[in-house]
Amino acid sequence: QVQLVESGGGMVQAGDSLRLSCAASGRTFGVYDMGWFRPVPGKEREFVARSSSSGASTYYVDSVKGRFTISRDNAKNTMYLIMNSLKPEDTAVYYCAAAFGRRTSWATVKAWDYWGQGTQVTVSS
Repeated sequence: QVQLVESGGGMVQAGDSLRLSCAASGRTFGVYDMGWFRPVPGKEREFVARSSSSGASTYYVDSVKGRFTISRDNAKNTMYLIMNSLKPEDTAVYYCAAAFGRRTSWATVKAWDYWGQGTQVTVSS
């Protein structure tokens, strides 16, 4: 079992930055791929970013490429999402997720084993 707790959300203006954190329980954090999702109209949750278990590989949805950076500190059992140049359309609850093992597609909610409760990000224009 892995328990995930997000923090760092808040209300900002367009163009500002935020850093979200996802703290994980347990001693095996380093074996899990970690990801961020957010709900969007018409989808349960949209894939935002993923980090491989080692952090060596990262992946992003096109809409955040060049603005968001996912990173992790396995020694601290923590993953981060650095969000720069925020836009009003980035407004959402951001959920972190963990998964162990290979997947054919990481972009779907069902690919992930554990979820946090979410942290709200609100970007005003």
